[in-house]
Amino acid sequence: MRVRLKGDAICTLFLLVALCSLLYSQLEHLVPIGNKEPTQKKPSVTPKILSDPRAPWRLMPAEATVPRPQVTPIVRRTEVANNRVQTTTPSPLTDSAFNFKRYLLDKDNRNFNLLINQPKKCRKTPGGPFLLIAIKSVVEDFDRREIVRKTWGREGLVNGEQIQRVFLLGTPKNRTVLATWETLIHQESQTYRDILLWDFMDTFFNLTLKEIHFLNWAAEFCHNVKFIFKGDADVFVNVENIVDFLERHDPTEDLFVGDIIYNARPIRVRKSKYYIPETMYGLSIYPAYAGGGGFLLSSRTMRKLSRACREVELFPIDDVFLGMCLQRINLKPILHEGFKTFGIVKPSAAPHLQTFDPCFYKDLMVVHSLKVAEIWLMWNLLHSPHLSCTQKKQVKKPFQWKKKAQITQATPLR
Repeated sequence: MRVRLKGDAICTLFLLVALCSLLYSQLEHLVPIGNKEPTQKKPSVTPKILSDPRAPWRLMPAEATVPRPQVTPIVRRTEVANNRVQTTTPSPLTDSAFNFKRYLLDKDNRNFNLLINQPKKCRKTPGGPFLLIAIKSVVEDFDRREIVRKTWGREGLVNGEQIQRVFLLGTPKNRTVLATWETLIHQESQTYRDILLWDFMDTFFNLTLKEIHFLNWAAEFCHNVKFIFKGDADVFVNVENIVDFLERHDPTEDLFVGDIIYNARPIRVRKSKYYIPETMYGLSIYPAYAGGGGFLLSSRTMRKLSRACREVELFPIDDVFLGMCLQRINLKPILHEGFKTFGIVKPSAAPHLQTFDPCFYKDLMVVHSLKVAEIWLMWNLLHSPHLSCTQKKQVKKPFQWKKKAQITQATPLR
């Protein structure tokens, strides 16, 4: 009996030792896996903050071939201030890869070479052109430049005034195809003589560089121009109305006209495309600025702004930066209802209304966010000899809510 009990005890002890060994080996196997997971996750967070393709610095040759992350194309950057009075409309949320630390360190690097110039652009007309049209574009948007050339951006006489045109470009974000684009853009420049190309990367946050480089170019090579229209390639411009408006103004006096946005607040949402930290801009309200779809300025104002741009610190949003420069020279921009940089808003009381109608555009100056085909179509509709807007749609009677049959109807207003 004792021998049997002793054997059972030894067997039980042996099983316990085997079980402990098995558990120990499993724990030893699980611990490294648990330790490896955090180490693999950490690097994925850091590059998201540090990587940035948009700051205005020169790329080294080694960096030129590295593909850069891109922010999803936007609604308009002027949506920073969709509400003109008190606050802003929240812009679309995106993964912000903008490196503010690097931007602040390199923000004084604002002098980039002019790779393609048009030094004789404003010498073609004795006394200088009446209006210079300057359009922001990117290298790959040849179709948009071509439609502008064939429609509202035509060079020549408009209402007896001389019009000239330039496109403002930086180098492509994808440097791997730069050789191909360089050949194409030089060929385009030789054909049309309207390309200005600078040696900075063409990104959203480098539009400020495009602003100051154009103003410097205009002050040097186009100082004899009377007025300037500066806008985007996706707008429709009624140049006849602009010329008619400008003929009543003196180019030797200050003038800055557009879709002016007041009391816009900086976006503090980190994932927003327009996110600006308080360390970069501590005030609660931006100065008044023009929506970037298009605005007009006189020759005198152009020269003042070109000097102010050298004194004002660079800011990532070009529209706001120009507002800061206007504040610097103590010039209040003028709001004009003919500039629709948010497009034509359809009245809520008339959901059936067709806003893409040439009779709507006939009295406007600038309408933003049109496709290539829409620009071509609208220009041809407006210049059609069959266009007639004289028969205005009249309301037969004032609008009234439907009333119950038993209630006597009110006398119509006269």
